[in-house]
Amino acid sequence: MALTNQIVLMTTKFKLLLIFFILGQSGFAQNRLPIIKANSVIVDIRDGDSFEKASWTISPELKPDLYETPNKYKSVTFYTDLDSISFLVKPNEHYDFIILLNNTDTAYTRIVYVMPPDFIDILKKADKYNLEDSREIPNFTYQTSNDSNLVLLRKTFNLDSIAGTGNEVSQILSLLHWMHNLIRHDGLNGNPETLNALSMINTCKKDNRSLNCRGLAMALNECYLSMGFKSRYVICLPKDSLGVDKDCHVINMVYSNSQKKWLWIDPTFDDYVMNEKGELLSLEEVRERIICEQPLILNPDANWNHKTSTVKEDFIYRYMAKNLYMFKCPIRSEFNTETKVQGKTIEYIQLLPLEYFNQLPFKSEIKNEKTGTTVITYKTNNSALFWKAP
Repeated sequence: MALTNQIVLMTTKFKLLLIFFILGQSGFAQNRLPIIKANSVIVDIRDGDSFEKASWTISPELKPDLYETPNKYKSVTFYTDLDSISFLVKPNEHYDFIILLNNTDTAYTRIVYVMPPDFIDILKKADKYNLEDSREIPNFTYQTSNDSNLVLLRKTFNLDSIAGTGNEVSQILSLLHWMHNLIRHDGLNGNPETLNALSMINTCKKDNRSLNCRGLAMALNECYLSMGFKSRYVICLPKDSLGVDKDCHVINMVYSNSQKKWLWIDPTFDDYVMNEKGELLSLEEVRERIICEQPLILNPDANWNHKTSTVKEDFIYRYMAKNLYMFKCPIRSEFNTETKVQGKTIEYIQLLPLEYFNQLPFKSEIKNEKTGTTVITYKTNNSALFWKAP
């Protein structure tokens, strides 16, 4: 009996020693994790060729707090307000580190590679529209440059001088560059309540603030209208069948009489897209060329806030391939389109590929009881109507 007790006791001690050894090894490994310090919970991240400011929030309660990147064999760098850390990310590996917040809270953080969805393949499956779709939708309209608000906008910011005396395309691009240089982009903090170019530009100057892509495109759209160009801002949307992708991108389409087509104009990244001959392309043409695997050229000076270059492979073939699935435009291109006021109605047309899973209702109407604004959206599969020249 005594011998049995001794054996049991020795076995128990061995198990305890083994547990302590494992815990010790775990703690040792944990202690060896790289540590960076932070006083603010907001982190900037450079992921491959893209830089996202204030895109990460430190969360000590998550163990680990997981950052997933679609970029393999590229560096991911976390920038806190005090420190930074960088890893070259490879498939089938993970990269652990600790963010020490205010010298008290420990945030265990992990970076892993995840294979991104094949957005080009998704786009290829959505190549078909229905040019016979005859459901009645309103015509797009464009406010004329003699509107009093547009005249005031043109004179306030000397847009004639900014556009210059060059040909039509050079004037369109000059206004693009001016807007890009005038107001920073920030995709996280939204826009002011009053959504017209006069108010947004003045607010950004006064408060040293920025706009998101929608705000930039709305402001630039009104500048084009004030100069007599027919222009729309276009909400470029992903398929997002699971309803989890809240990201979209908003750019401008400006009609060139000399080219006899719409031109892709993007104030967020100061970019436009060309074919192999250097001819500027429309959104419709860029989408078709991605699907048909035809060459695309992004202007070499495209950039984000003059901090990082915009790279074609990431921007066109990943980000925009995702967001060129379907499109949405206000029917009336005019001053102050989206400012919410009591009794106002804002109408949109949404272009859907035939492959899209949610085709109905054809017309939806939603009233915001708080602002008193009604939003009406029409759906169409007729790409010819959506891209119709003014």
